[in-house]
Amino acid sequence: MNDRGTSIYDIQGIKKSYGNHTILNIRRLEFHRGTIYGIIGPIGSGKSTLFNILAGLKKPNEGVVKYDDAEFETNWMGKLKTIPEIALANIDSIPKGSKVSDVIKSMDKNRLEKRAAKYFNNGSLPFLLNRKVSDLSPGELAWINMIIAVESDPRVLMIDDYGVFFDTNMESDFRKKLIRMNKDLGTTIIVAAPSDQNIKRIASVLIYLDNGHISKIRPGAGRGNFRQERERQPSRRRQRNNR
Repeated sequence: MNDRGTSIYDIQGIKKSYGNHTILNIRRLEFHRGTIYGIIGPIGSGKSTLFNILAGLKKPNEGVVKYDDAEFETNWMGKLKTIPEIALANIDSIPKGSKVSDVIKSMDKNRLEKRAAKYFNNGSLPFLLNRKVSDLSPGELAWINMIIAVESDPRVLMIDDYGVFFDTNMESDFRKKLIRMNKDLGTTIIVAAPSDQNIKRIASVLIYLDNGHISKIRPGAGRGNFRQERERQPSRRRQRNNR
């Protein structure tokens, strides 16, 4: 991994609209390597759209997004090329027709037994392995999604709806795993949720979205990188003047 503090994403004047409705409108934003970020905003604030753009799954209608100091490449048909080292963990990406055991096995066949013992050995959890993903509850899907996230090894990991379906103990367990991933591997982690209740415990930098705009940036519990981050962000006054 490269040194922390250097930019891994540089966003300049992006807009994303569907028809006449603007979903996202961000003048300037940077994400730095090895930092944990939190994106907070209600439904419709632009969180998922921002994630899809950062993952290279969607193009903004306007503006520039640079990953590792370069724009996303496109193929000859103009479609964005995905970058394997960027992982977007969301429930919708889990194949609904598969069994849970197949999903876990697809991560690494050689580690299926170890993973099963690690996550599926309490209460009714062993029975989840033989169930279809389509039969799982939202909470069970969120749990499987988090297993996929913390057992992966990307350079950038994004998790939508972080902690929404978790109880206190489950959120604490996954939070520790993500912090360890960040510390040991230098993974840049970006988590999003409608509330900052869980996110503020893990993120160094909290970015609040309101109707597609950044309304404020605040420090989270891991404040080590916040001062540097704040110095690199344009002030709210400058953002308003540039709109």
